[in-house]
Amino acid sequence: MNKRYNDLNTYLRSRYGCRVQKITIDAGLSCPNRDGTLATGGCIYCNARGSGTGALSRGLSVAEQLRQGKLALFRRYKAKKFLAYFQSFSNTYGPVEKLKLLYDEALAVEDIVGLSIGTRPDCVGQPVLELLQDYAREFLIWVEYGLQSANDATLALINRGHDTQCFKDAVRATANRGIKICAHVILGLPNETGEDMLHTAKTIADLGIDGIKLHLLYVVKGTRLETLYRQGTFKCLEQQEYVDRVCDFLEHIPRHMIIQRLTGDPHPAELTAPQWSLKKSETLAKIRETLEKRDTWQGKFYEVGMRKAEGGMTGSGKTE
Repeated sequence: MNKRYNDLNTYLRSRYGCRVQKITIDAGLSCPNRDGTLATGGCIYCNARGSGTGALSRGLSVAEQLRQGKLALFRRYKAKKFLAYFQSFSNTYGPVEKLKLLYDEALAVEDIVGLSIGTRPDCVGQPVLELLQDYAREFLIWVEYGLQSANDATLALINRGHDTQCFKDAVRATANRGIKICAHVILGLPNETGEDMLHTAKTIADLGIDGIKLHLLYVVKGTRLETLYRQGTFKCLEQQEYVDRVCDFLEHIPRHMIIQRLTGDPHPAELTAPQWSLKKSETLAKIRETLEKRDTWQGKFYEVGMRKAEGGMTGSGKTE
């Protein structure tokens, strides 16, 4: 095999015939786990910015954020088409009329070919899904649901505010609408073993999900996770340990699933630990090297398991 995992850039280039990049958008939305609907503290790893840029609060409209992002990404990557990535907090959480204005503003910008919308599985109702289904007739629409773990004890521990069944229900409600579904998973959550992480991989493998983002659990300043870290009750994964977990995970998810991310991008000024998480290129290189050394690939054990279940071949699982 030439490609050992199904990456997003290759998928987008094959679809549009050119380099396509995501532009991160801060739409000024909130989260039910922070505004008091579910809780006020958020997940234990999330700070008050919620992975946001604060651009809207600085007076930059959605359209202006996209225009600035286009210029920067063309200079860096020669990108010609773009996806508007609504990242901060929960971007389907609000009145559908308000959401429509935000999405319409983004899609009206030249060379924006679609939306990626980060949200929670408990924040997507029928009106929002119908709106996104309408967009999907003309644009590429991704909904990115934060699952983080398929272990309910872990979800309770990190104060996620929903369970695994909630995620499954959201996936089921979104399916067959022309909307692509991406799952967010965090590796290295408190108390999780390698088997726990594989359980998450195996859980999502058969749900009909189109893509996945894998994240390292790193410690951000001002979070409850930082308190646990400084108390010595939480320890971050080491770099090679994380690399091995990623490779394990890839082996157990289907080959068609698009890998949107293999590790995260901490803000250097906000990061407490681990410092190696700032070395993204190095970590990605180690993932590729480890896949090569193992002679393994995305879907290796998923494919074997499928063949066993179907009574077919039970060999190496390697595809041509």
